[in-house]
Amino acid sequence: MTKDSQKEPSLPNTKADTDSAQETSKVNSNSSEGNTQIRWVQIRLIPIWLRIVIVLVLIVLAVIIGAMIGYGVIGEGEAKDVFKRDTWRHMFDIMNGKE
Repeated sequence: MTKDSQKEPSLPNTKADTDSAQETSKVNSNSSEGNTQIRWVQIRLIPIWLRIVIVLVLIVLAVIIGAMIGYGVIGEGEAKDVFKRDTWRHMFDIMNGKE
């Protein structure tokens, strides 16, 4: 055998190397003790159905605020007029070519 192939194992240089070496030794010692496995159970702070509801509410709010800014600032109208049915009827009439 050559001298290069008989190198001594290198010592860990950083804290991350030390931590990974310790974790490896823990895994090896656990596997030799038996088949004990640690199961991590993730508990969700916000359930999935509530996340969907929150996203939908945020989308509706974004559309309402966008319409108010678009009509009130860009369109030079009054922002609260967005909620009037006549305003929407007038806009759809313009889009459909009735006016």
